[in-house]
Amino acid sequence: MCSQDPFKEYIKQSEPGRRDRAYAWRTAIGLQDVDGLKTSEYLAGTAIQNIEGKITIDEAGDLLAAYYEENPEYGRVEEADKVSQRIAKLLSEKSFSFTSKEYLAIHKKLFQGIYDKAGEIREYNITKKEWILDGATVTYGSASELEATLEYDISQEKKYSYKGLSMDEIIHHIAVFVAGLWQIHVFGEGNTRTTAVFFIKYLRTLGFDVTNDIFAQNAWYFRNALVRANYNDLVNGVHETTEYLELFLKNLLLGEKNELHNRTMHISGKFKKPSKQNIDKIKQDIENANRTLNVSERTKKNIQMLRDALGNDRIFGRSDVMNILGITASPASALIKKMLEYGVIKPQKGYGKGKYTFTE
Repeated sequence: MCSQDPFKEYIKQSEPGRRDRAYAWRTAIGLQDVDGLKTSEYLAGTAIQNIEGKITIDEAGDLLAAYYEENPEYGRVEEADKVSQRIAKLLSEKSFSFTSKEYLAIHKKLFQGIYDKAGEIREYNITKKEWILDGATVTYGSASELEATLEYDISQEKKYSYKGLSMDEIIHHIAVFVAGLWQIHVFGEGNTRTTAVFFIKYLRTLGFDVTNDIFAQNAWYFRNALVRANYNDLVNGVHETTEYLELFLKNLLLGEKNELHNRTMHISGKFKKPSKQNIDKIKQDIENANRTLNVSERTKKNIQMLRDALGNDRIFGRSDVMNILGITASPASALIKKMLEYGVIKPQKGYGKGKYTFTE
């Protein structure tokens, strides 16, 4: 599992070509977070070779394919690595067609050989439990209308004129468009990553320079903002809103510094933004808890790595622990048991067996 940022120096100090490749890789790797996936150290090393111009992006893909032929036991880390390379390649290409066929083609390019139905429209209806919705689901597009809905949304956006709009109005419309596109959920899996790649390339055609860390660092926030933009529960006073998505877009497109926290999107409102004083207290509580845990330094380090990666609001299971720490099932289960014993994590009901969050 790649836990540090190996691309930082290239973004800060490199010439434009290297810097753009570094941003593409960084964004590609960050987008794996929408499905709780983590990439490997091998992928980071391969990406650096490409950034430095030692190998092409296609050669990077060939190296990954050969590596996983010899190391097939890595499971979803393999998916994260291969899809990252494919996203980096697509983001590095200038060609783009704003059509439904392009959208389907992007999914096929990203997931061919990984998902059986890569590039194919799903034929069944879906639901997905969401933590920020207290276990409820967004109402996704009906399987019988997916192709027509996708074509309609893109055709309507093609006709839309941004002429005369203020930047706030532009941001709002863009948020509404991408939220609607994502809500269709054309595929069985891989919808958010496909939407993100299509969206980034579309934004470039509008003249926006989407080369910053916002997607790389806030991919999970992006997905949750899309969820909140597509959920209503009028009985309980919950309304769909693009306000969170607009904060994300203002950071992405305008360079604003809005704070992006997943907990603020929870429909219950019980996860309020902590003050700086409370943040300092939380950090101190973590340090104090670590000192009192009767465990090895390595275990403490692993717990801290998990907390840093997941935060207090991300629901996770054993597979997430395995991916983040790069360990197998048995030690992951043992670590979860120990964290439960010490009250470091707590079980979450309604998300299937073996789901947890860190305690506040």
